[in-house]
Amino acid sequence: MSTLNFSNTPVSTVVRDLRKIDAPTNNIYESLAIVSKRANQIAAQMKEDLHNKLQEFSNDSDTLEEIFENREQIEISSYYERLPKPTNIAMEEFLNDKIYFRNPAKDSHK
Repeated sequence: MSTLNFSNTPVSTVVRDLRKIDAPTNNIYESLAIVSKRANQIAAQMKEDLHNKLQEFSNDSDTLEEIFENREQIEISSYYERLPKPTNIAMEEFLNDKIYFRNPAKDSHK
């Protein structure tokens, strides 16, 4: 998760000014498509990170240590549940010009 920055990202729902979302592309639908694609990338990365961390706990034998491992698994899962949603992270990146995007259709008409 080191590549994602959550410092200024709200955890809950945020009311957005549509003019700010529209400004970079002059098309609200294009802006939302960009944010959506980035949110999908972030969600996939978060899922992979969580899966890798939980994979460390996979154990086929039943032992007394299993209770302790389950607690650690729960703590890791809880941490990921408390993180901002991928759409909020993507929107913050978009509004702060941290997403590179281009539209090949627009570029070819120039």
